[in-house]
This record gives sequence, structure tokens and C-alpha cells, in this order.
Amino acid sequence: MSAVVTEVRPTTVREGAFGHARALTCRECGHEVALGPSYACPECFGPLEVAYDFPAVTREQIAAGPRNIWRYQPLLPVPADIAESPNTEPGFTRLLRADNLARELGLEKLWVKDDSTNPTNSFKDRVVACALSAARELGAKVFACPSTGNLANAVAAAGARAGIRTVVFIPSDLERPKQINSAVYTENLVAVNGTYDDVNRLASEIAGEEEGWAFVNVNVRPFYAEGSKTLGFEIAEQLGWRLPEQIVIPVASGSQLTKVDKAFRELIALGLVEDTPYRVYGAQATGCSPVSIAYKTQAPAIRPVKPDTIAKSLAIGNPADGIYVLDICRRTGGAVEDVTDHQIRQGILLLARTEGIFTETAGGTTVACLKKLVETTQLDPAKETVVINTGMGLKTLDAVAETVGAAATIDPSYAAFTATGIA
Repeated sequence: MSAVVTEVRPTTVREGAFGHARALTCRECGHEVALGPSYACPECFGPLEVAYDFPAVTREQIAAGPRNIWRYQPLLPVPADIAESPNTEPGFTRLLRADNLARELGLEKLWVKDDSTNPTNSFKDRVVACALSAARELGAKVFACPSTGNLANAVAAAGARAGIRTVVFIPSDLERPKQINSAVYTENLVAVNGTYDDVNRLASEIAGEEEGWAFVNVNVRPFYAEGSKTLGFEIAEQLGWRLPEQIVIPVASGSQLTKVDKAFRELIALGLVEDTPYRVYGAQATGCSPVSIAYKTQAPAIRPVKPDTIAKSLAIGNPADGIYVLDICRRTGGAVEDVTDHQIRQGILLLARTEGIFTETAGGTTVACLKKLVETTQLDPAKETVVINTGMGLKTLDAVAETVGAAATIDPSYAAFTATGIA
């Protein structure tokens, strides 16, 4: 596989196609390459990310924008007219004050950033919207992805909205609701026998061979990843333009966590928020916890694992951004924790029964890790904390189907009801 995929070849790229983005820059050596369908540095093979020449941006300008991620258009690699392009318009989801959950866990102030209300019910709509913009500007003919489920849903829906052909690849053992959610939007759902890492390798091979294919998390990954910054932007804005003292984020590839941190740093640099300390915490399932293992063993690198967990949306055994998650959590004084499948189920029920939010297994992982972080004194209960819920529980019903059910089955009589002891 070539280090730099260049198979999406537009004849021309219009001026301003990528907003105020200046170049793609290597996270490892700092080498810069032109904006385009590249994801690996030609000098050292390190990962590329978007670098900008930001204009002056005010809070008032942002507040005057649409109530979706495009209010942050000047801070994203998208054109000024992005809101006019057909897209799913994700973002600006609610930040919910979670007093009931806070009392249950012994926290003084807790917020849930609830991304389950996005168009396809997960945060993936954010990253896909940015990837779709790049694919369109680069002249792609096919919009595609390897996915653990939520991304396939988002890509298929966004492609349908934009009128571009979509092809999505998933592990064949993926939760049935997520498969159906994708197949509703596209006839090109491909189930692959293997883990997500196997699916991702196949996608990388296809991206290197097929011309005109934009794989959102492969050859347009730098643009795609920037969409996660909008979570950080929104949290800060919804808190009254300030940073939370602590934030707990689920870790699959690790991209979301690294981009929320990038968002906070950009807001500080632009003078939109005060430069206050914040701690970043990563959450993983024990059955797929390579980053947590590295953190706890103080390892300098991530050792890949074979996933075995109900949290399939987090089941990436060789996370691309894992090492950067380690760096951020260590730098900010946070941590990376993991929880068992039983604890994940309990986390789902805990959030549902305290705050009325039905989260999928990734959210159950994050809530359960929050609980564990408090119990192990790694997280300060006196500091304001945000936890991110990335998706809707209706997508992972099997995870709790055997755990919940009717409290009683009775005859239609008052005597039968009183016999249950519920009254």
C-alpha cells in the first residue's frame, strides 16, 4: 500500500475549497504537503492533520451562524458556502446538566454532551459532514468507509443527501440494528468476515487501487477528523465560552479525543476562551483496551489487541491515534481507564435511569469509566466534568436485552398488582 493515496484526482480545486486551511502537516516531523487526498507523510510516514491560517473570529460571529457545526466554518477545512451544499447539518446537540447522575456518583457538577440526537443518532455525522465536503471539492465519485457501525450509517445517509454513490464496509458480526440502519440508506453495504482492523486494511487496499473513491477515514481522513473538533467548540460555547475542568471521552481510534483537545487549544489561541487547565480522560472496554493497557503499564507505544467486547463501536484493536491519546491524557493530568462488559451494561442502565438518556455501548463504556475514575480517585469529584455520549442505545439493543424486561406479568386486577409489591 502506498503511503500517500492520491487516487481522488480533481482537474481543479476551486479557491477557498478548504476554507482557511493552509496545508496538511505531519504530526511527527512537521513536514507540510498540499491540501488533498493524503493521509501519511511522504517523509516519515507519520499521520497528517490540517493546519490553518485562522482569521480573527469573534464569539458574536459564531453565535450568528446556523445551529449546526457550520457555525464554526472559519475553524474547519470547508468552504465559506458550505451551508448551501446538501448535507445532514449535524451538531449543536444539547449539553445536559446531569444532576441526578452526579449525585449517584458523588460529583459536584456534571454535564452530558448528548450526541445521540444527531441526524443518524451518533457523533459520526459531524466527521462525515467534513469528509463529504472534502470529497465533493476533490471530485470524488464514490463516498465510502470501513466502519464499526455508526460511521457506516452516517456515510450512507450523507451520501444519499448529497446525491453521491456510497459504499460502506462493516464487520459481518456487527449489531443487526446498525447493519439495517446503513442498508436503509444504501444498497452497497458490504459485510466482511473479520474484525474492524481487517475491514480497515481492505478499505486501504481499495483506496489505493480504485480511482475516484473517497474513503472518509482513509484517504480523506485529515479532513474527516476535523469534524470532531466541533464537539469541543460546542461544549465550550454551551458552557458560556469556558473550558470544562475535566472531560471523559470514549476511545476507539482515538481521533475524537485528540480533536477535542485540539479544539480547546485552538479556542485558547484565538482568544475565544480563557486559558484554564483541563484534564482529558479516555474510556475503553476491557475487551479492547490497548490504550488503557499502555497507560497503566507506562508503555511508550500501543500494542495491538484482538477485540472481544460488546462495545463494537470501540472495538479497534490497533487504534491509529492511540499514542496521541496517551500523550494528551498524560500531558493534561488525566488518565485512560477501561471497564468490563458487565460494567458497560450497568453504565447504560445508570445513565438511562438517572438522566433519561438511552446510550449505546460506547456511552455505557464512558459512563462506567467515569464511575470507576471517581471510585479510584483518578478524577476529582469537586471539579466540573463533562462526559460525552456518542450514540443512541436503540442501535445496540442486544447489549441490554437480557438484562432488562417486565418487572412482573400479572392478571388485570388490583389484587394482582398489589401482590407485586410495586405499589
